[in-house]
Amino acid sequence: MKKKLSSRNKKFIPVSRPLITKMDSENVYKVLKKGWISSEGPEVKKFEDNFSKLVNRKFSISVSNGTAALEIAIKALGIKKDDEVIIPNFTIISNALAVIRQNAKPVLIDCDLQNWNMKISDIEKKITKKTKAIIATHIYNFPLDMEKIVKICNKNNILLIEDAAEVIGQKYKNKMCGSFGDISTFSFYANKQITTGEGGMIVTNNKKINLKCKSLRNLCFGKKNRFNHEDIGWNYRLSNIQAALGLNQLKRIKKIVKRKEQIGKKYYSILNKNSNVQILKPKCSFAKNIYWIVGIVIKNKKLKLDAAALAKKLIDFGIQTRPFFWPMNKQKALLDLGLFKKQTYPNSEFLSKYGLYLPASLDIKNKEINFICNTINRILKK
Repeated sequence: MKKKLSSRNKKFIPVSRPLITKMDSENVYKVLKKGWISSEGPEVKKFEDNFSKLVNRKFSISVSNGTAALEIAIKALGIKKDDEVIIPNFTIISNALAVIRQNAKPVLIDCDLQNWNMKISDIEKKITKKTKAIIATHIYNFPLDMEKIVKICNKNNILLIEDAAEVIGQKYKNKMCGSFGDISTFSFYANKQITTGEGGMIVTNNKKINLKCKSLRNLCFGKKNRFNHEDIGWNYRLSNIQAALGLNQLKRIKKIVKRKEQIGKKYYSILNKNSNVQILKPKCSFAKNIYWIVGIVIKNKKLKLDAAALAKKLIDFGIQTRPFFWPMNKQKALLDLGLFKKQTYPNSEFLSKYGLYLPASLDIKNKEINFICNTINRILKK
């Protein structure tokens, strides 16, 4: 007789929990004690300089979040009304919003079910005379094949914005992610590899773009008359307090990436044996999987169980999850603007319905991973 699956007395396992060390706290306290709490403090410049070294870029511009980074990037590159920008359909809405807010048009590309990234083979089919840029967003686990993306951009004379928010510390071949675009952007949200609570970074090798981004993040104050503003910008600055936290976390980015890989491999070693579950492998031909998130997809529709239903079952056992991105062509806010009507993207729509991600905090224990995997395997019977 099979043992009945019980949900009683299980410890709550959060989907993500930032690891703040004693040194992190001490760095922040030092800043508070000195009174350097605004964006004018010295830690901001140190954080930017050290981040430039990490991703091998000449210039880094810290901002208030990853969405702000994308909005500034789009405007700094001169994207304007009626221009077209190619973006993934399976992504965070920030990609689309950054384009729309410059009165440009986002053009969608479906994802590849093998790696969940934008389907590169579909990109050139969507390029027109109005196409000005591609936002190449690395989704969840693996980076995009950037050599192919760069080749398409060069061939068609279009700009490349690399959204590397989810791949801090990851390499494509032997080159750091975030080092490919005319502009690349990052996020330091609480669930990222390093965090400043909220925060982001823009990186570039172009001096003119660097100066434009710095101006746009700081309300475009005038050079001669500070309060005679030269353009429409934003107050998207990062504080010295946040920079102090990020600066210390940046010192251990290699250890963080290694730990993420260990967590992902542990999950993979168990869940890959379940034929009803897709979990991405630890490496592909051009990159390791650093498992920013540990995502799974329910492959067997005969189970009559989607990700939302699985999430409800797992939370009964104290296992918190998060749904996958909801595709852009299904976003009410975008459809209400008249965008993407009657457009279908079957791969994105499938992932959004059947995919979710699992607890993967840096301090998660192996016994917790075992419990999560065993619970999933019993719900999604092998």
